[in-house]
Amino acid sequence: MSRIYLEVEQEMAGERLDKFLSLLLPDQSRSYLQKLIKEGLVQVNGQGSKPGARLEASDEIWVELPELIDPEILPEDIPLDILYEDESLLFVNKPKGMVVHPSPGHFSGTLVNAVMYHCKGELSGINGILRPGIVHRIDKDTTGVLVVCKTDQAHRAVAEQLKVHSITRVYRAIVHGVIGDDEGTVDAPIGRHPTDRKRMAVNEKNGKRAVTHYRVLERFGKYTYIECRLETGRTHQIRVHMASIHHPLLGDTVYGPGRDKGRLEGQVLHAMTLGLKHPVTGQYLQVDAPLPAYFQELLEKL
Repeated sequence: MSRIYLEVEQEMAGERLDKFLSLLLPDQSRSYLQKLIKEGLVQVNGQGSKPGARLEASDEIWVELPELIDPEILPEDIPLDILYEDESLLFVNKPKGMVVHPSPGHFSGTLVNAVMYHCKGELSGINGILRPGIVHRIDKDTTGVLVVCKTDQAHRAVAEQLKVHSITRVYRAIVHGVIGDDEGTVDAPIGRHPTDRKRMAVNEKNGKRAVTHYRVLERFGKYTYIECRLETGRTHQIRVHMASIHHPLLGDTVYGPGRDKGRLEGQVLHAMTLGLKHPVTGQYLQVDAPLPAYFQELLEKL
């Protein structure tokens, strides 16, 4: 159990207790903080309180955070579409709907569960028990190629390439609206949304530099088929950037209009190409994932 002390500044006076805590403790969800308040693990001026209690300037708050117990992550015999594999790296074609690594509410059926079974314990341990071998991720409803590192050496080498933005990452997407220019670049910092912590946004004040290069492949009546090349790799980067120029991804109910064509399950986004310098041989290795069937069918309909 760890204790955290907070004091309410004048500009936060009048704020709800649960919202105040979610702003100052961004790693904790608001629902979890509300649970702690109801269980008496949050005290305001030495007394228990309620999530909706309004705070006053100079209020003193103590929060007791229980120690988290890491769940046991088990290997699961889940079929993998393997694009390339050697003793250091595993490239897989992730299907739509699969979560990459375990998280609250998703401790089974993830890509990690599947690769643990396939690799029989031969995965890098740098990212801990929840993300063995995972050096980067793609969203649950994004399909396509993702690399898994089997050794710590490979993990460090790939992580360094990600850090300096030397990895080739090319995506295919369908967006709302007709893009006039044949190609373009969105250079806008991305950070946490100022009021909705579950979303990302173009954030000039607190964001990190993010660059997406896009190229039109085909135009339809109300949509455009594009290729996106990432220069950086921020969370939800393509989704946020295309929405910021008024061309949100088709099927994206978080950053788009909330309507889709043919009851799509999430954004129409596919990680097609991943290229990097092999951590052992030093040779450039590029792996491509074919467009999934739903994507091809959608293109034919459009």
